[in-house]
Amino acid sequence: MPGVQGFMYPNEVELQWSILIVLYPYITGLVAGAFILASLERVFNVQAVRPTYRLALLTALAFLLVAPLPLQLHLGHPERSFEMYLTPHRTSAMAMFGFVYLWYLMVVLLVEIWLDYRKELVLAARSSAGITRIFYRALTLGSDNISPESLRIDDRVGRTVTIIGIPSAFMLHGYVGFIFGSVKANPWWSTPMMPIVFLFSAIVSGIAMVMVLYVVLNWWRRAAVDMVCVDMVAKYLFYAFLVDFALEMLDLIHRIYEADESFRALDFMVHTKLFLSQIVLQLILGTGVPIALLAITQVVRLAPRARVRMYMAAGVLTLIGIFAMRWNVVIGGQLFSKSFLGYTTYKLGFATREGLLPAILLMMLPFGILAVLLRLLPPWKHDTPAGAV
Repeated sequence: MPGVQGFMYPNEVELQWSILIVLYPYITGLVAGAFILASLERVFNVQAVRPTYRLALLTALAFLLVAPLPLQLHLGHPERSFEMYLTPHRTSAMAMFGFVYLWYLMVVLLVEIWLDYRKELVLAARSSAGITRIFYRALTLGSDNISPESLRIDDRVGRTVTIIGIPSAFMLHGYVGFIFGSVKANPWWSTPMMPIVFLFSAIVSGIAMVMVLYVVLNWWRRAAVDMVCVDMVAKYLFYAFLVDFALEMLDLIHRIYEADESFRALDFMVHTKLFLSQIVLQLILGTGVPIALLAITQVVRLAPRARVRMYMAAGVLTLIGIFAMRWNVVIGGQLFSKSFLGYTTYKLGFATREGLLPAILLMMLPFGILAVLLRLLPPWKHDTPAGAV
């Protein structure tokens, strides 16, 4: 058979999970990471990152709205997915995702964004007319009290929601790693480190995405970039990246030391089938180079513009590296036979239901939603740069 090496059973040749399943953990990771960045200002009172607070919330919302779409497109009958709410299957981690998703969307993100924007929504409703006024009045949900005491209550409730949202964000993405780590029959996935690695890589990707968006949006608006904010975000990205890299290396060292019967087959796969995506994209370009760039900015005094360029390069490479990590986990875990005697090849289509074109459109959709949200709910409340360029 073309694309097959060694001994493979017929049911092992065709991959059941494609690029759409790669996109799903990648997008949910961006949601969780962006929310964790927002919580730094709201819960831990890190005032330096305040200019990115609202942008992080809107970014998390835009990507969360798109998160289930890859799964829906992958399903043969997506209309049946609604049945998991009508007949819940408590022993299925996949079925329980629907409830986790609704909790995070309805109770955490939407409530926090509404509380944070309520004053602006009321003022917009009062100052507009016609359909625009009706629209903003609908968003206020009939609450037009913006007295100082009312706003203080909003702030306290919003902080409580954020505190609840932190473990909720961990649960939203950690369960994805839990699903893969629980597949005992697949040695590429079966490790207790999988949920933790997924979680920290999500934090890294979310912080990197918000940092890149913040700089790009300020350049587009011809507004000053708050260097105090960007420096602090980059510092947290660097620290999170170090923890993520250490966890991945710990898992790798444990696999090498354990060296069970699957190790030789998996090692061969890494050096052949996954060499470009894992060694080149994930480890070198997506991990080593960003960590080096971020480390240089921490120890060397550079001009603000030079630091911003290095942050942008590190952020973009980080996003590429995390996507490669998701690819290697999902696709790599299906490339070898259960007997460890053969390997198959994943051929990505273009205009098919699970091809490259739908994947590109799905990745562009959150940015379109974010553009609409930025238009309706501009996050430029804290535009008072302390050290701008």
